Amino acid sequence: MIGAELLVRCLIQENVRYIFGIPGGQLCPILDGIRRLGPSAGMEFVMTRHEQAAAHMADAYARVSGEPGVCMGTVGPGVADLVPGVYAAWADSIPLIVLGAQNQTWKSYPERGSMQSLNQVDLLAPITKWQARVIHWKRIPELVQRAFRVALSGRPGPVYLDLHVDVLLDRVDESELTYQPWPPHRYRALERPVAPAHLIEEAARMLVAAERPLIHPGGGVLRSGAWDEVRELAEHLSAPVTTSMGASGVLPEDHPLCLIPGGYGALGAQNEADVVLLVGGRLGDVDFWGLPPMWGEPDVQKFIQIDIEPENIALNRPVDLALVGDAKATLRALIEAVRRLTPPLPERPQMDAYRAAQQAWLANFEQQAESDGKPIHPLRLMRDVRAFFPREAITVVDGGNTTVWAHYLNRVYAPRSFLWAADSGHLGTGLPYAIGAKLAAPDRPVYAICGDGAFGLNMQELETAARLKVPVVIVIANDRQWGMIKASQMANYDARYIGVDFTDIRYDEIARACGCWGERIEDPKEITPALERAVRSGKPAVLDVIVDSWANLLPPDLENLAAVWMEGCELPE
Repeated sequence: MIGAELLVRCLIQENVRYIFGIPGGQLCPILDGIRRLGPSAGMEFVMTRHEQAAAHMADAYARVSGEPGVCMGTVGPGVADLVPGVYAAWADSIPLIVLGAQNQTWKSYPERGSMQSLNQVDLLAPITKWQARVIHWKRIPELVQRAFRVALSGRPGPVYLDLHVDVLLDRVDESELTYQPWPPHRYRALERPVAPAHLIEEAARMLVAAERPLIHPGGGVLRSGAWDEVRELAEHLSAPVTTSMGASGVLPEDHPLCLIPGGYGALGAQNEADVVLLVGGRLGDVDFWGLPPMWGEPDVQKFIQIDIEPENIALNRPVDLALVGDAKATLRALIEAVRRLTPPLPERPQMDAYRAAQQAWLANFEQQAESDGKPIHPLRLMRDVRAFFPREAITVVDGGNTTVWAHYLNRVYAPRSFLWAADSGHLGTGLPYAIGAKLAAPDRPVYAICGDGAFGLNMQELETAARLKVPVVIVIANDRQWGMIKASQMANYDARYIGVDFTDIRYDEIARACGCWGERIEDPKEITPALERAVRSGKPAVLDVIVDSWANLLPPDLENLAAVWMEGCELPE
């Protein structure tokens, strides 16, 4: 056995199903190990067409399955190309095991002029929780186990292992191993940490005594698998739930207590709540930093925060009670404490008003979605696509204005079924996220709604989708421009446009050339029939939908978002 085979055996022990990446000379020992040992263990290497997409696929696999994703790149450019995908996972706290091949130990750190030399540890340091060089075969089991432990403990995130090729090719004497490829329960804690009992009791008393309690789950609820606990607590307290945008699906968006993020009902409930329970979230910019008037005054509105990462407590808003612990375990204890204090509470009188405000907000979008105009209105596209797919479908959004339009009418009904690079805003995730999601959940429909600019960043992965025979549906809102940026130039720079317009690209023809289904759609009445044909084809499919470029420039809430993102920046007169 050589070091690379020992590495593969360690990954098999972790039940790794897929490793995403592109072959490289220094990776060949690992690839050969996967080829020989993988089939009997259910492990596959998924070749992508760009390492960025490999990291995105691993990211999506982790988001849907709840297990760490694994990706790898060869020395130098291969690892450098992983960076954009790893960054998006790091921003959203997604556990990834990132493997990078490295030149021989004797000519690295510092490098001495070798081709493809790169200090990969320092390169990945800002976007990973932990990094290590593997400089001897004896340390492979230990460092693989530590990588999984760090990636999954506390606030999850990517980790990086730098694998020198001479170590991968070293002969292994198993009798000298001090660390074995142990199963997970032998080397990492599987029980979740819970906040102190006396603080949980205090939180329960605050919530039970509140007249207008509100629960605000963030992405930590999805990472922890705590959606059932959120629903149970909300229903017991009759408390409205307003998720962060990235946590959509924690509660079905048609649940009587769910208020859609950023809608009039949600904003009203957030402003008027007397006690807010924030779970696994940081109140970032699209949560308006937790500040008035979108939220209540800090000296009046009480905040309870649950987070596994102590540094996230009161990051953007002061709290009245901090519960440091896992979302699922701490919510379970909190539910029991609340039950001891009160039976289920009746619906709050203000809920009718919040739901009415939400419906008034949605009604405008629903009315615009009735349009039969050509080019197609973005909301007509969102409505028809969402209506076509079943509730359990996994939905991916990718783009600027396209994601804003999707937010209005692309409802989410299940946890871990909404994929969006929320905290990074990274573009190009749509197609690779869809592929990774389908591999994680092959029995569920997967569709992605992408802006044309975003889709263009990784459209080479159509060949990957066709080769893997994953029947995902990619819907492109094609306005032939970088719509969000063009809108900014129109509003703030007297329509002095630069670098925002595309030529007409036939994405449907590119899809067909890659072995996928492809259609261009210009009539709104053809959206649903085209979706039917796409699904019936059994192939990965691209629907190239020509949308109204002017309507697409200005989603209703874009100015509010721009004000948040550009806060403190004023254009000169």
